[in-house]
This record gives sequence, structure tokens and C-alpha cells, in this order.
Amino acid sequence: MITVHHLENSRSQRVLWLLEELGLDYTVKRYARDPATMLAPRALRAVHPLGKSPVIEADGRVVAETGAIVEFLTARADGALVPPPATPERDRYTYFLHYAEGSAMPPLLLKLVFSQLAPRSPALLRPLVRAIATRATGGFVDPELRRHAAYWEAELAERTYFCGDAFTAADIMMSFPLEAFAARGTGAGPRVSEWLARLHARPAYGRALERGGPYAYA
Repeated sequence: MITVHHLENSRSQRVLWLLEELGLDYTVKRYARDPATMLAPRALRAVHPLGKSPVIEADGRVVAETGAIVEFLTARADGALVPPPATPERDRYTYFLHYAEGSAMPPLLLKLVFSQLAPRSPALLRPLVRAIATRATGGFVDPELRRHAAYWEAELAERTYFCGDAFTAADIMMSFPLEAFAARGTGAGPRVSEWLARLHARPAYGRALERGGPYAYA
């Protein structure tokens, strides 16, 4: 049996969705964020030293990091939701599986961090911190996000899903950064919006939400 250590409003929602798509049996152990810091609880450190989510346990093995979990689970399901090897679709699959966290998420995380700097600073320093955060966001983060958003639109203008006409686990990986981008009101383009609508219409997506509970990006 697979156990998913599921943190609310986190990347682990993708793992539940993948499991539903693959038809694998699993149980969910839910964790709530600290209401003051919005960080994962210390209890997760008993599962993995970094105390992060997602993390799964299966057959006495602990697997962390969403991309690694995707590879572990798709292999367990005989390569379901993975394009055949030595094809252009497989090359795209490998790329987007890693691009989602390696390139797409960092500017989104930076935008979140800079938005929280001033409110968490001492009152006397807030004007200065706000000015620095605004300059960093406007001069670097927002242009990076616009560059990525234009890239997503161009890629989806030529195909139904990121790897081609077939839905793959790479689309599940890409869902978190693109949902986060759309939820922040930063102007998701029409192709991204259509792609997200296709994902949300999948029965497995709905079942995963039922298993995982409220999800802020949904």
C-alpha cells in the first residue's frame, strides 16, 4: 500500500491526482500548515529529514520530491502516462517533467516571497523593504513570469497537451505552477486557460480533490 503524506494546499495534490489517474491503491495522511507561518508542521520531519511535502511511503521505502515520485509511481504502473521511449513526445515529457520545478516555479516562489517581505518586517523598515521588494518584483520577477507565460502559450498553441495530443504525467507536473500563476491573477493566456479547463474536467482530478480536501488553487 502507498501512503501519501499530504500537506494542504501543496504540491502533494498532484501526487493524489497521479495516483487516481494510474488507478493505484493508496491512503492519505493529512497535515495542516502552521496558521502563523504557513509552513509544514514539524511532524513531517519524522517521515523525511527536510519535513517537506510531498513524500510517500511504499513497501518500506520513502520517496520525496514530486518529480521523483512521478517517476516512481509511473514505473509502478508499467509506464502509464509516459510516452514511448525514443520519440519526440518522450523528449518533451522528460523536459517538462523537470522544467515544472526547475524553471517555472522559482519566479513564482520569488513573487510570493517578495510579497510577504514588507508585512513581516518591523514597522519602521516597511517602507524601505516595500520599495526594495517592488523594485525586485517589477524589474526581474514579473518580466520573468511574462516570459514563461508567453512560452506556455506558444507551446500549447501547437498541441493539446504539453507533450502532444495525449495527456501525460508531465501535464500533472505542470499543473501546479500554471494553477499558481492563474490563481495570482497574473494574466493566464487563453491557451493556458483552456488547458487548465481540460485538466479540471478529468474525473481523476475531481476524485483527487475529494481525497485531499480543500485546495486553494483549484
